Amino acid sequence: MDRTRIDVFKVIKEKNIKTIQLWFTDILGMLKCISITPQELKASIEQGKGFDGSSITGFAEAEESDIIAKPDTSTFQILPWGQQNGPVARMFCDILNPDGSAYPGDPRCVLKRNLKRAEEKGFVYCIGPEIEYFYFKNAQTSEILDKGTYFDLIPNDLGNNLRNKTVRALEEVGISVEASHHEVAPSQHEIDPSYSDALTMADNIITIRYCIKEIAQTNGVYASFMPKPLFGKNGSGMHLHQSLFKGEKNAFFASEDKFYLSELAKYFIAGQLTHIREFCSIIAQWVNSYKRLVPGYEAPVYISWGQKNRTALIRIPHYRQGNEKATRVELRCPDPACNPYLAFSVMLAAGLEGIDKEYKLPPPVEPNIYKMQMEERKNRNLHSLPVNLFEAIGETEKSKLVKEALGEHIFSRFILNKKMEWDEYRMQISSYELERYLPAL
Repeated sequence: MDRTRIDVFKVIKEKNIKTIQLWFTDILGMLKCISITPQELKASIEQGKGFDGSSITGFAEAEESDIIAKPDTSTFQILPWGQQNGPVARMFCDILNPDGSAYPGDPRCVLKRNLKRAEEKGFVYCIGPEIEYFYFKNAQTSEILDKGTYFDLIPNDLGNNLRNKTVRALEEVGISVEASHHEVAPSQHEIDPSYSDALTMADNIITIRYCIKEIAQTNGVYASFMPKPLFGKNGSGMHLHQSLFKGEKNAFFASEDKFYLSELAKYFIAGQLTHIREFCSIIAQWVNSYKRLVPGYEAPVYISWGQKNRTALIRIPHYRQGNEKATRVELRCPDPACNPYLAFSVMLAAGLEGIDKEYKLPPPVEPNIYKMQMEERKNRNLHSLPVNLFEAIGETEKSKLVKEALGEHIFSRFILNKKMEWDEYRMQISSYELERYLPAL
């Protein structure tokens, strides 16, 4: 529930809150926090809280390090776990320059800027994610808690109990959960928050990831959003269900269309398909992300769309066919370790580009793409996603659309960071290489 500034001070006093955490993320989506006392809150709300941004990934250089975290009081929530000295609350912040202007390195401000472009066209961009993750016995090994599969209910299952605790905690901080269940891989789970506008959802995803990890840790285990932690098993994705609303009307819905998709929805899908290789590094931003995007594990590999086809990159869910509110566009290649503020920004920019330029949508693909012969894929003009982070970054670096969506500051720093990650990775000697080549060569 949103709260006014007056409500914030009232709740802090009534609940005897001793610590307020000011949350924001770096350009990679890593959560950062400045803790303040209630006595400092008034000044922080009015003037912001100054800090040195030079040590935050993708933020300021040393010579321009003074920046400000300005709390967004509408995001005030009491966390469902406290500290020894009393209850703790949190607020998300916008990062500002000393003159009060939006700081170009702040992912939250970047998303706000892209959403404003949609709002100027009369649209509200809404997202409903499916957040997958794993529980492990600790952070040093990939030892699983169970050998369950899809929708399994295992008696006295620790993972199931932790997931239920997490859902209850999320409800306490105002995040409604539509469903949760065991996923396909062993020790893998999924939580699906109810859809909302993209800014609220980006904040919610950051909160959900923190909450999942916090509750796991307090119960002696480790939760991970690593996209592909187990060889030969399904990885963790974050399928994103997208809609554009005009008031109460779903702009993607058309009752007379075969797929119940409006022309606007088709332009939007075509925009994302056209530019997906350019922004793939933003929605699958880690070296490990591309270990998930391989054939055979329900993760998309080829650039296509369909209705029933779960090997397609974009799917039009078929559950409530013809229901206006349920009509949506599901993008299946993002993973839960991405920065949601940047991911939503580039996804929206690509969709709006398709609408503005009326991109033509190719025919849907319904057969299983993984089982197609190469010649059939060629005849259908099916191109693949980047096969690794290096290829993905090369595509992003050439993209005018991504550069405009993110702004020069984040665009250049993100690419530099990812090139450094790739260089570090490619110089490593893996156990695969040692086991295969050391005895043979």
